[in-house]
Amino acid sequence: MKKILFLFIGIAAIVSCNNESARYTDLQTGKTIKLEKDSKSGLMVNADTKKPVYIYVDHQTDDTIYGRTGISINGKLIKTANGEYKYLDDVKVDDVNGEIKVKDGDYKMKVDKDGDIKIKTDDKTIKIDGETGEKKVKKN
Repeated sequence: MKKILFLFIGIAAIVSCNNESARYTDLQTGKTIKLEKDSKSGLMVNADTKKPVYIYVDHQTDDTIYGRTGISINGKLIKTANGEYKYLDDVKVDDVNGEIKVKDGDYKMKVDKDGDIKIKTDDKTIKIDGETGEKKVKKN
């Protein structure tokens, strides 16, 4: 009886580890998805919705994958003010004379040489003093 119980537990563990639908997570939705390759575009798409997946995590390899090219983009993500993940190459970043400027739609961020930070979104402006860390928020 014990042998049958251990055999059943072992089989259940193998089946649950091979659950293909739990292998990938769509970073835009945070949900586990099943992927398939679109025959026309060659892009990886959500098997249920047939829509291309922007960025996803492969839990079997622990890689973050850029859906448009299929390349690993580990360490090349930023989280925007509204909580979305973006591939760094999809966001405009300028480094001019030691000042860094980031633009993505309505979101803009500027970091001065002295560490002062200014962030603008469609509904507010945030200023952070680089020396004191003092933060000021103004609603637009």
